[in-house]
Amino acid sequence: MIFSDIQQKQVVQILHEELLPAMGCTEPIAIAYAAAVARETLGKAPARVEISVSGNIIKNAKSVVVPNTNGLKGIPAAAAAGIAAGQAERKLEVISSITERQQADIASFLKSCPIEVRASRSGAIFDIEIKVYAEGHSAEVEIRDFHTNIVRIEKDGQALPAENKTEMRGESGLTDRSFLSVESILDYARSCDLAEVRALLARQMQYNRAIAEEGMEHRWGAGIGRTIRDSAPENLRCRLRAAAAAGSDARMSGCEMPVVIVSGSGNQGLTASVPVMAYAKEIGADAEQEMSAVLLSDLLTIHLKSGIGRLSAYCGAVSAGCSAGAAIAFLDGADYPQIAHTLENALAIASGIVCDGAKPSCAAKIAAAVDAGITGWEMCKSGRNFHAGDGLVGEDVEKTITNIGRLARVGMRETVEEILRIMTVAPAVERTPTST
Repeated sequence: MIFSDIQQKQVVQILHEELLPAMGCTEPIAIAYAAAVARETLGKAPARVEISVSGNIIKNAKSVVVPNTNGLKGIPAAAAAGIAAGQAERKLEVISSITERQQADIASFLKSCPIEVRASRSGAIFDIEIKVYAEGHSAEVEIRDFHTNIVRIEKDGQALPAENKTEMRGESGLTDRSFLSVESILDYARSCDLAEVRALLARQMQYNRAIAEEGMEHRWGAGIGRTIRDSAPENLRCRLRAAAAAGSDARMSGCEMPVVIVSGSGNQGLTASVPVMAYAKEIGADAEQEMSAVLLSDLLTIHLKSGIGRLSAYCGAVSAGCSAGAAIAFLDGADYPQIAHTLENALAIASGIVCDGAKPSCAAKIAAAVDAGITGWEMCKSGRNFHAGDGLVGEDVEKTITNIGRLARVGMRETVEEILRIMTVAPAVERTPTST
């Protein structure tokens, strides 16, 4: 095996950090989590709330339905859900157990409590600060770099001891990912002891398959999955695209079912796993082959996203869709050069898709990303590949991944701000009305 014993243990730790259950879009859920911790720290219901969030959070939390809120959308709704009914200890499942009565409490809190939302000036790509006030007291919580990373908790202006914080690290404090490569990931997926990661992968496969089935069976969002399926129900390519899109249809429109995320994103978790499972079923792969393919797709997604960062104006579903295409190639018996070409081909096709926030159209972008992944493999099988110098394609797959990462991380910094200006929904201050 290419990985050393230490690196194999690091891979397992990476999967524990990445394959987390979450209910709802992870940006508003992170807001709800921070708000629940702030309410818990304050020790009483706040009379006023101030929220400061970075541009990517504004973009991703604006249009998506917050689960268990009776259809509410936006940053104030997410914070109100965390404050009025959240269970902080459940982190990204913070609002997963809300009752109908608590839904009414959330609506009442939104009407009675002023909630002010501002754009963060911290310069951080991922930053959420929530401050709550009541009866002369205050509490403040900050999450930075990734969705559960609480870096600061204060009460009445005094920092709480470190043991009261849930996390104390930046993104660089996560397990090192720099040793990952396409070749080593493929080798690991072929030869690792699946027992070490079986429970994580089984949960991902169970949760993500279930919400994809829900999205296909019932009306959610724009119904992208059902639209693709109905357009060509006998076409395998369409069925794979539809399966992934259907999960996002449900998730982006408030479905109260959990998803196991990858790289901080439920849509990426769905995209990396659902079409791979659907293809494995189609070809009659056994359970071990199916799980190995999902493992490969997850790790490739993580590798591709490592150079991009948690949030960007670059659509994260692209990384997952291209990785799913590589995992489908793996199930077909592809070797390393073929896996590498599949990724390069797919990335060359789909890397222009921007992220303009979480909303129903994410399902269509997922379908497009999966289609690019499949096309990448079909090109490779036919002996037709993109080559170095074709746009962002580098001299090998790792250089291509580096180029895409630079595009997303550096080249698209201003794109986030321009998207927010075009959307015209991110004023410097946003306030909820209060009752009179």
